[in-house]
Amino acid sequence: MTAARALRFVTCTHEAHGRTIREIFNEAIANTTALYDYEPRSAEVIAAWFDAKQAHGFPVIGAIAPTGSLVGFATYGSFRPWAGYRHTVEHSVYVHKEHRGKRIGLALMRELIAAAKAENYHVMVGVIDMANAASIALHEQLGFVHAGTIEQAGFKFGRWLDVGFYQLILEPAETRAG
Repeated sequence: MTAARALRFVTCTHEAHGRTIREIFNEAIANTTALYDYEPRSAEVIAAWFDAKQAHGFPVIGAIAPTGSLVGFATYGSFRPWAGYRHTVEHSVYVHKEHRGKRIGLALMRELIAAAKAENYHVMVGVIDMANAASIALHEQLGFVHAGTIEQAGFKFGRWLDVGFYQLILEPAETRAG
């Protein structure tokens, strides 16, 4: 059985998963360009992040390994704050460094896409560092298409970074056949 097939998916809570989500975020901030952030997230920032997700009805889906540990999470939120964008969400997916390359991100993304469809969102957007070939391949495997690149949009680890926008047009649940 592959690692991804052995997972169970849960709705994450601050109480049960906040510490591990913070660790996953902070490792990504310190060692990757998955986030163009420099400072580790504090416990207070993670608590506020969970509060904001809950207040807006946005999911935080966790992947739980057979050992019971959280090995990754995915979420989405508003793409932009204006009313005309209310049908579009921007997503994030993070996998614990010891569990990358095991198709966990793919499994989490499938769960997240299903959640977005169930909530009748129309477009899901991923904002990806253009040097992150694994994330680009993951998104393309799921049907995301490259919608544009902003060159030198970010700066991290002493270099300019290009950011790509990938989009998936979702068929809202109310218009799906069956």
